[in-house]
Order: sequence, then structure tokens, then C-alpha cells
Amino acid sequence: MTSIPNPRFETRAVRSGPAIDARSGEVAPPIHVSTTFGRDTGSRLLGDHFYARYAHPNQEHLQRAIADLEGASAGVAFASGMGAAAAVMQSLAPGDHVAMADACYFGVRRLAGGFASKWGLNVEFVDMSDIARVSGAVGPKTRLVWVETPSNPMMRVTDLRRVAEIAHAGGARLLVDNTFATPVLQRPIEHGADIVLHSATKYFGGHSDALGGCVVFREPDAMFDAVNEALQVLGAALSPFNAWLVLRGLKTLACRMGAQTANAARIADMLAAHPNVSRVYYPGLADHPGHAVAASQMSGFGAVVSFRMKQGRDAALTVVGRARLFLRATSLGGVESLIEHRATSEGAGSSTPDDLVRLSVGIEHPDDLIEDLSQALCPV
Repeated sequence: MTSIPNPRFETRAVRSGPAIDARSGEVAPPIHVSTTFGRDTGSRLLGDHFYARYAHPNQEHLQRAIADLEGASAGVAFASGMGAAAAVMQSLAPGDHVAMADACYFGVRRLAGGFASKWGLNVEFVDMSDIARVSGAVGPKTRLVWVETPSNPMMRVTDLRRVAEIAHAGGARLLVDNTFATPVLQRPIEHGADIVLHSATKYFGGHSDALGGCVVFREPDAMFDAVNEALQVLGAALSPFNAWLVLRGLKTLACRMGAQTANAARIADMLAAHPNVSRVYYPGLADHPGHAVAASQMSGFGAVVSFRMKQGRDAALTVVGRARLFLRATSLGGVESLIEHRATSEGAGSSTPDDLVRLSVGIEHPDDLIEDLSQALCPV
């Protein structure tokens, strides 16, 4: 890490890995591929590591970097964002209540609805944009309030400060899934969050080539210990190479997010004026119901745009099929722009409107992206 006092975010991101290796002089950090670590003749560990499922140097470098960028004290990295989410759930006790955003990633809903009940958890889905409902949902058994803002794929926005106040007044922790915004655009801990979750596969990696997840904590408390134990015992370990790839991605995170967010804002404006589009979901638009809240807690509005077609499902599928520059694929956060019919991607049980198209906007020239969408939309 840089020795400059109080470096700015961009500097911290670039210098987030280990310093130049004193022995080899390497500027790029090495990949530590060993699964096990040696002991001396007295069976004492020769270094700080025991077995790679528990921890390894690349994992620890990434955990420290993400925690630093989020303003947290400690973190735990996983093989995927879902691995991280599952470990948080598994850190709770049977009978605990979780107030979870009803507008959240489809995989998290499946985890909460299909698995958490088997572990004895009581998960209640709540409209987190309705503060009165949030307040009514938090009770004496609530241990965790789980928020995703902006949400996937409907881009709902949650007032983090107000929800944090409600959670803490009820003795619960606030977890924020900050995958869409990243700490470049939104810093949940500064708004009262206790835990921040990421699918590092997305913007942190940034190149659609590495799976990963991370949970960081304001303070390393008992839940941190339980999440770390879940990693070690249940085995959702992040590989050294993927940890190395994500750490490399962090170095360009700020400039990528700046370019992608600027592109997305232009695309959202174009879509909002298009006659075949019935609605655009992007918190940067003035008519978005969460715009004011987003503007108060975000420095930019992100690079995911969802929109609905006036002519319905078939028109949405046609637009996706006609795209030439946007790649038809699921995921987001990479340098390449992606387009998908979200309900099809989510499959059975999806609550996403079937006329909705989701875009992950990349770093291509915005005029090229707009031209591609324009030809895909006209005629439908």
C-alpha cells in the first residue's frame, strides 16, 4: 500500500496489492498456488498459513484491499458472490429473523426462500423503499436487515441512513449488497451499514473472467468470525488465480466505473425518449422514484440500465436478438456491454416483468452503443 498519508480512492485502488517484493523486486504480486504450507521439525508452521481452504496470501491481499476501499476493518473473500451470501446466512442461528429487500438479486431470493428456511431462519421480504414497512418488519428476533441498492434488475433505491437507524434501533445489523454501485459510487459504511457484500465477479474483476465474492465488516465482530468459519469449514474458497485477477481488476476500477457510468447515463436518456420504450429504470433519471435518495448517497448512478417495451415480451426478445454490438449474455460489470431478456435468464420463478430488457453498459464508445440500440429498437 502507498505510504502517502490519506491517499485518495483512485490511488488506494491502484496500490491495493502488496508492495514491491523485497527479494525479487516484482512490481506485480505473485500468484501463490500452494494448497498446503510447511512446518518445522517441531511441527510449528513456517509461515502464517496452514491450508489454502482456510486462507492463502492472494485471498488475504484481496480481502484487505476490498475492506480498505469500502472503509471497513476486515473482510472474507469467497469463490463467488453467492458463496459469500450463503456464508452470511449460515452465520445466523435457527429462529433468527432476516428482513430482506424484496427487490434483490434472483439468486439471493432463491437462497433465502429455498435454503434459509431449511436452516431454521425466518426471512421476510420487505419493500425497502417504504420506510414504514421496514420499521414494521424489524422486531425483537431480527438479526439482519439485508438491502441491495440499486437493486437488480429493477433499480430500486434504498435510503441507507434511515434503514440503518431502524436496524440499529432494533438491535440488528445492516448488510448492503453494493455490487452495482461499488465503493467508487457508494460507500454504505459511511451511511451506517455494518456489513457490505459484493459479487467480485462483476465490477471488481471487470473483465468477465474471474468468479469471486467478498463480505467486509465495519468491525470484526462475532458475525465476522462465524462467516470466516463458514468459509473454512464449508469450503467456498477463492482460488489464488481468481483472487489475483480480481485484485488486478481493482487497479482500474475507478476509471472503468467512470466511463461506464457516463455511457449508461447517455443511454438512459436516449431510451427515455424512445417511442417504443414504456419505462426506463435508471436512478440517474430525474423521474426515477429513488432519484433524490440516490443523489444524496451516490456520487454516480452506475452502469446498469433496465427498460420495458411497449409492445411486450416478444418486442423485448426481438430487441435482444437484433443487438449487434451488445453481447447477449448474463452478468454485468465487464468492459464489454451486455444485453439480456432478464426474465428468461432468471428462469422459472422469476418475478421480473417479461417485457424488460437489462443492459450492462461497458466502456465502448457511447455513440456506437446508442447506434446499436437504435437499430435494435426501430423497427421492433
